[in-house]
Amino acid sequence: MQLGGRDLTKIATAVTDRRHYIAAANMVRRYEQPVEMFKRYLTSGGEYPAKVRIRTPRGPLELTMYSPHDLLTVNEIFCRNDYPADISDRVIVDFGSNIGISAAYFLTRNDLAFTYLFEPLPANVARLRDNLRNFAGRYELQEVAVGTADGDVVFGWEESGRYGGVNNTELGNTLTVPCVNSLTVLERVIAEHGRIDILKIDIEGLEGAVVDNIPVEVARKIKKIYVEGIFESNPLAQTHSLVRYHEIAQFTLLDSRSV
Repeated sequence: MQLGGRDLTKIATAVTDRRHYIAAANMVRRYEQPVEMFKRYLTSGGEYPAKVRIRTPRGPLELTMYSPHDLLTVNEIFCRNDYPADISDRVIVDFGSNIGISAAYFLTRNDLAFTYLFEPLPANVARLRDNLRNFAGRYELQEVAVGTADGDVVFGWEESGRYGGVNNTELGNTLTVPCVNSLTVLERVIAEHGRIDILKIDIEGLEGAVVDNIPVEVARKIKKIYVEGIFESNPLAQTHSLVRYHEIAQFTLLDSRSV
């Protein structure tokens, strides 16, 4: 059965999930119009594009959502705490920046945060720039995919822009985009800042390969790593602890004095 666009079975299952209680409480605190956002979230209804105004540590933030998929992303990041960040997190690398929702979250934790963003899909890039229009000078954007080698790759994507990945040809659309080696990026940022406070990886299929591409000496310079994916064992056990937060792997540096 469906309620609007949402499966009632999934809604019923969510009642037992602690993460959804956290999200629900935060929706009341963080959205300026929580009733409207609850309605959209539960039914996948409403017209899009739509604006959402969010209370943040640095004041009100307005983002544009282009589909119910973007609302899910806003809720996961700002309310469910998939990628927790705080005032001490100032150097952020975001692999798979989509329309800038995660970057907006990181940039509103404090006034000194700077983000390195990577997004290959042109439609998402235009939306990202609009959502981050108030953060000029606080991010660097590369319109590229991220993998484990440099070169051109086939990138698959679907109409909402939320889902896409290298060599994923099952999503209905493809284009050829440049790809950069993740390790080269991390080494460059560490050379400039001496550390990375947060590395977020959401690149639809290559997350495990990119994590495996991080050598120990580089991992020791990254305080927190958030990965969309499930790991049966900790691939960074020498340097990081691992907590599974539903489908998010949250890695935390064992000895933060090394960064």
